Amino acid sequence: QKLVGRPRNTRNFDMRLYAGSSDEFIADSVHNRIADKLATAYFSTYRREASPSEVSSWRNSLRAISQVFQDGGFKGHGVMLEYELPLTSKRLDCLITGRDNLLNDQAAIIELKQWEKCEEGDAECIVTFVGGNNRDVLHPSVQVGQYRRYLADYQPAFYEGPTPVGLRACAYLHNYTPHEVDPLFATQYAPYIKECPVFTGDDV
Repeated sequence: QKLVGRPRNTRNFDMRLYAGSSDEFIADSVHNRIADKLATAYFSTYRREASPSEVSSWRNSLRAISQVFQDGGFKGHGVMLEYELPLTSKRLDCLITGRDNLLNDQAAIIELKQWEKCEEGDAECIVTFVGGNNRDVLHPSVQVGQYRRYLADYQPAFYEGPTPVGLRACAYLHNYTPHEVDPLFATQYAPYIKECPVFTGDDV
């Protein structure tokens, strides 16, 4: 369900590399400014340069999600990029905020992946090519689900007051083209996908 407008309650979101409206984010992506803005903010925050691979990932993945927002007609929403979970070194790729059709404040975490293929792993893990090799990593729905639970427990906007902000999560693998009986959607991951859906390149 599309969110309608910015939420009223966005307090205490301070550790992020980018924040703006969905319109500003789309414009920054269209004009190829988004990766440079994140790189500048990264250096200001961490006092070191972002790696070339991370900058390339920002450029590719954020262009893909900005096109989804543009195609979906997302106007006047709030967008935060590279939001650092409190007391951790983990960062959310994208958090979009707004109001639903009943004018309730809502937010959605979007985990972005450039994966092109994967193999089944053990338990919550899946095997894919990252960091120059095939590695066991958390399934995207598991990963973003952990982020959602952590943020929902830690960030007061999601539990304080009479009408806390609702929080959902999903993963978007914009380069991924699934085949029949694809390991990404194996039965062992079904409970995690049900909680936090995973979308591929044909799910724009």
